Amino acid sequence: MPFLIALVVLVGVLCVLDLLLTLGVIRRLRVHGEMLAARPAAQPEPMLAAGGTARPFSAVTVDGVPLSDTSLADPTLLGVFSTGCPACVERLPLFVERARAFPGGRDHVVAVVVGPEDAAAEDVRELRPVAHVVVEDHGGAVARAFRVTGFPSFALVSGAADGAAKVLASGTLLEDLGDLDAVAARR
Repeated sequence: MPFLIALVVLVGVLCVLDLLLTLGVIRRLRVHGEMLAARPAAQPEPMLAAGGTARPFSAVTVDGVPLSDTSLADPTLLGVFSTGCPACVERLPLFVERARAFPGGRDHVVAVVVGPEDAAAEDVRELRPVAHVVVEDHGGAVARAFRVTGFPSFALVSGAADGAAKVLASGTLLEDLGDLDAVAARR
C-alpha cells in the first residue's frame, strides 16, 4: 500500500510539472504572436523603387515605334499590367483616365502588357489611344529593366540627360506616385 501511495504522488507531481510547462509554452507562444503581429510583413517592392535606375532595354511598341531606356520622355508615366490579373482589370481604366490627362499626352505615357498577344488585345485596344503600348512575355525587356515583380505596377520615370531612366516614384496604385501634375509641371 505505501508503494501505491508513492506512485500516485509521483504521478500527481509529474502532472503538475507538465501543466506548468504547458502554461509556460502557451505564454511564450502568445508573446511571439504579439511580436509577429506588431511587425509589418516585409513585402517585396512590386518594381524598382524611387531613386533606382532602370537597366538598359529596347522594345518595339504595337505601333512599330522603337522604345528604349534612352528614348523615354521626361517625365514618363509607366504602367505595367498582366493578362489575367484581377487587380490589373480593376486599375487599367484608372490608368487610362490618368494617362489621358497626363501632361505631355501620349508621348509621355508607356504601358506594358505582359502576356500572350491574343490575351492582351483588349488591354491594348484601351491603352493605345493614350499610351505607347508594348506587349511582351513574362520576363520581357521592359519589365526586366524596371525589375517588375508584381502586377499592376506604376512608375513615374525621369528620362535623364545622360539617357538613364530614373524612377521618381513607384507602386501598385496610381496614388503611390503622388501628385503627378505637380511632378510633371516641375520638369
